[in-house]
Amino acid sequence: MKALRQRHSPLADMPGSLYETSNLERGGSNRKKIEEFSRSSREKLVQSKNKMFSKFTSILQHAVEALAPSLPLQEDFVYHWKAITHYYIETSDDKAPVTDTNIPSHLEQMLDILTQEEAERESGETGPCMEYLLHHKILETLYTLGKADCPPGMKQQVLTFYTKLLAHIRQPLLPHINVHRPVQKLVRLCGEVLAAPTENEEIQFLCIVCAKLKQDPYLVNFFLENKSKRAETKGPAATEESVVAPDTGQSPADEPVAAAAASSSSPTRNHNNNNYNLVTSLLNLTKSPDGRIVVKACEGLMLLVSLPEPAAAKCLTENTELCELLTHRLVSFYKALPPSMDPLDIETVESVNWGLDVYNLKEDAAVFTGKRALISFLSWLDYCDQLIKEAQKSAAAAMARAVSERFFVSVMEPQLMQTSEVGILTSTALLNRIIRQVTSEALLQEIVYFLLGEEKEAESPATLTKNPLRHRLIEHCDHLSDEISIMTLRLFEQLIQKPHRHVLLSLALRNLEERNYLENKPQEEREPLENGQPHDAVDLEEDPLFGDDPSPDTRLSGSDWLSSSPPLSPDHSRSDGKTEVHKIVNSFLCLVPDEAKSSYQVEGTGYDTYLRDAHRQFRDYCGVCQRWDWRGNPKPLEKCDLDLPFFEGHFLKVLFDRMGRILDQPYDVNLQVTSVLSKLSLLPHPHLHEYLLDPYINLAPGCRSLFSVIVRVVGDLMLRIQRIPDFTPKLLLVRKRLLGLEPEGITVDHTTLLEGVIVLEEFCKELAAVAFVKYHAAAASSSP
Repeated sequence: MKALRQRHSPLADMPGSLYETSNLERGGSNRKKIEEFSRSSREKLVQSKNKMFSKFTSILQHAVEALAPSLPLQEDFVYHWKAITHYYIETSDDKAPVTDTNIPSHLEQMLDILTQEEAERESGETGPCMEYLLHHKILETLYTLGKADCPPGMKQQVLTFYTKLLAHIRQPLLPHINVHRPVQKLVRLCGEVLAAPTENEEIQFLCIVCAKLKQDPYLVNFFLENKSKRAETKGPAATEESVVAPDTGQSPADEPVAAAAASSSSPTRNHNNNNYNLVTSLLNLTKSPDGRIVVKACEGLMLLVSLPEPAAAKCLTENTELCELLTHRLVSFYKALPPSMDPLDIETVESVNWGLDVYNLKEDAAVFTGKRALISFLSWLDYCDQLIKEAQKSAAAAMARAVSERFFVSVMEPQLMQTSEVGILTSTALLNRIIRQVTSEALLQEIVYFLLGEEKEAESPATLTKNPLRHRLIEHCDHLSDEISIMTLRLFEQLIQKPHRHVLLSLALRNLEERNYLENKPQEEREPLENGQPHDAVDLEEDPLFGDDPSPDTRLSGSDWLSSSPPLSPDHSRSDGKTEVHKIVNSFLCLVPDEAKSSYQVEGTGYDTYLRDAHRQFRDYCGVCQRWDWRGNPKPLEKCDLDLPFFEGHFLKVLFDRMGRILDQPYDVNLQVTSVLSKLSLLPHPHLHEYLLDPYINLAPGCRSLFSVIVRVVGDLMLRIQRIPDFTPKLLLVRKRLLGLEPEGITVDHTTLLEGVIVLEEFCKELAAVAFVKYHAAAASSSP
């Protein structure tokens, strides 16, 4: 049977004359017909018959295999390998494409045999065919043939063979020196030529290697190639990639696999001098004009950065151009954006996940100018963010640092510090969108430090300009341009909601640490309150919301309250928790005088809606802050340095100044200022809670709290109400117009003031709801 196969093998390149002779012997009639052809016709006929013969022998080979008894797998495997090597020995035409030969078919048969052999054996057992492949260095020979691309198209066939071999064989192959060494060499061939015809096979091969490393991360050490060792082997006598003689399988290898592995397969440990060719090849393929190839290459990089091996992480960030690729593209996409864009377009453009960037240029241009460039920028930002999020810890820190230095500091900071209002507005809106989109801890930390600095000590008026960018951004919250003020306030609101402790420490907590906003006097010297509350406070005992039996519509289920809330201030009586809640809530609800209230005349604007919102938001904040260890009482006064001069900090100063002008500011500005203050008041930190939500604290001379700022606003309002005729009807009309319940008609005098009063009333109800929710949560956590 072997002789029969060798006789009919297409790889033996049997000359067409044999076939011609066999035909001529069939009869005289055929001989006469052939002799009548001209010389040119005879040549064409010979060529045609050669093609027919190739097809015939292929059909005959399959027929013989189907009818003859099957050979042992190893003999079959060796036969197919010898058929390939014989082609190179006997062929004289090395320009014919590989698809015109039977090499692809033989390679496919070899893969099928290896797969079948593994299926027939116990798990982990190496069969004779696989032993033959390893022992005779078949992969090394195929690599050499693929590198030479002989015959044309052979590189594609070799890549496909490697890919299928690694994908289909379950037993670990990469630990073998005669596998990982040729695999590593083949990796270096990938991505060498941009838009090469083998790009698709290259990326499939690289991705399966990455997947195998993800399964067994330690194997990545085999792919950290030592530069110095590689340079030493490139002498005149021999090179690492020198062409090896094709293995015909006639003689066994000189060295056993185990001995070779012991001598040269151990991973190198000289990490500072390593090449990470797998990453380099993937980086090259990210520059492909084919978007599918780019996405696949990015997926491969995502797998590699997640490997936990410290050596690979170090090599990844120090010896490859990964960081340069991330930052260079981010900067390029950012610089491609129009110099001015509508903040609303930036804020509302649909979120884009990297790799799913489907677009239509005409449609995008019709929506707004720059939409395509914006989506491209946000898509690449999402990839950088996800890459850093998945990366090994040290690699993530290095990549995030690179993005901070080469993008935020070098590109964004000058944009934020410029004097052009249009430029400030656009760059601030883009930064706000970036902050909203980032989810990785390492990149978020770099953004926070970039914007706010790393200082942790308390602020003073003399140190406000220590960090120029932070100072400028906070000043922009009180900018002459209302649009810039609103956008910057939104930026800080976005920051406050991010799960990073340093944001709150930098903006507020470091200035409240010593509680030196409290008056430093003995308890007996303090001015007493009437019955423990302001003299004009209203008794809420009859209010159905606070009575002994709250109605189901206004009562919140006790099981819903969270346990992570700041406890009641130690300065207050704890004998009656409900009375304590009433005092706090009543203080905020009664701040605005009755003649300045209008919500009770409009349906759906009651206090209960704020309760539901406050409960949901407080629960979310508690989940974010849970790991920051904010539970417990405020710092005991005896441990606080109350003699230190108190400064609320630059951020709270600007917010309080803005809040003090609520009656004279545009409606949208007021909404944003109160929204930021509301977010701060929801945070479950005892000092922040005391400073923003406790009306009964005794402030030190010259200090102010949120409650004292609102009291001064209300005092100013009381004086101004007297000078406005028909104040209450005008107030109600403005409220209905804001709610869309009344059409716009004649202009109402003092509209800004009236809108400010409405915002003030709603804000006081919101603060009351926050206080109610937080105190009930504290009571629930302290109850048995």
